[in-house]
Amino acid sequence: MAQLDLHQDVVALAAALCDVPSVSQDERELADAIEAALAPLDHLQVVRDGNAIVARTDLGRAERVILAGHIDTVPITDPPNVPSQRIGGRLLGRGSTDMKGGVAVQLALAATLTEPSRDITYVFYDCEEIEDRFNGLGRLAKVQPGLLTADFAVLLEPTDGGIEGGCKGTLRVDVTAKGISAHSARPWNGHNAIHEAGAILGRLSAYEPATVNVDGLDYHEALNAVGIAGGIAGNVIPDKCVVTVNYRFAPNKSAAEAFEHVQQVFSGYLVELTDAADGARPGLDKPAAQAFVEALGLPVVAKEGWTDVARLSALGVPAVNFGPGDPNLAHTDDEWCDETQITQALAALTRWLG
Repeated sequence: MAQLDLHQDVVALAAALCDVPSVSQDERELADAIEAALAPLDHLQVVRDGNAIVARTDLGRAERVILAGHIDTVPITDPPNVPSQRIGGRLLGRGSTDMKGGVAVQLALAATLTEPSRDITYVFYDCEEIEDRFNGLGRLAKVQPGLLTADFAVLLEPTDGGIEGGCKGTLRVDVTAKGISAHSARPWNGHNAIHEAGAILGRLSAYEPATVNVDGLDYHEALNAVGIAGGIAGNVIPDKCVVTVNYRFAPNKSAAEAFEHVQQVFSGYLVELTDAADGARPGLDKPAAQAFVEALGLPVVAKEGWTDVARLSALGVPAVNFGPGDPNLAHTDDEWCDETQITQALAALTRWLG
């Protein structure tokens, strides 16, 4: 079994994490190593659920915060980008940015902060990179929600070393244009559903997305076609065309409210909801969040994508994203993380929690 030294240099620890392959649903070896490294620490209570590990201090502090990160990665490349390499101040390898640099920071804090100013719950979870039904944080929220009780949370996803508050919600719908089938040699006998879909696309082109201020942060909404399907043969006028639309909405709306809005945009057409996830308010009005921002001394911007902070928000825990690594490098064949960002993230969180 792989062994982890939590007291070594944090970048070396990140490299060691990268050297243990942990593609989604194959995280057991890394989960075993993390559990084995945390279990001997007397100041932590360690609980395991599948390949998720939760370690908690219980010092009776006035506040409790969560530091969370997923331990899985997308598949390894061919030729492989494991084991890692350290070249010119960069840590190269699968997971270096998404998000073993952040996990290394969590582990280093867990080992060194024996008397933190706030009680801390460290969450290391599995299966973030694949379908929602496998997500380890989602599983914990269902089966052991008490482990995720806190006043504030930080998800150490890569943010290029900045703070990104909350996240936007997302939904997908299928908007159906209906027609009448006919032989393509006699199109006047039918009504072309693909041509009818042009009106749907026209509404999208004319749509002006809103910028919504939530808790002092500006979230830029977006409504876009992400797929289109229609037609059954080269000599048939199609009677159906489906445009798949994605709506990214500010966290002042619920998914139900966002769906209602999309239905209004495409009034007159059949609109079917196929997927939806609420966003997360950043909760910057909370004392723990304010202390976090003050301690780090960094500007806060809105998270324009969706992350697992939404799962924490659904439990009543306001959360932000903060971690080392450029998110634009996540999942790339030549994934790498700036080593300085890893050490700076550790120093910043130590200032806040030390």
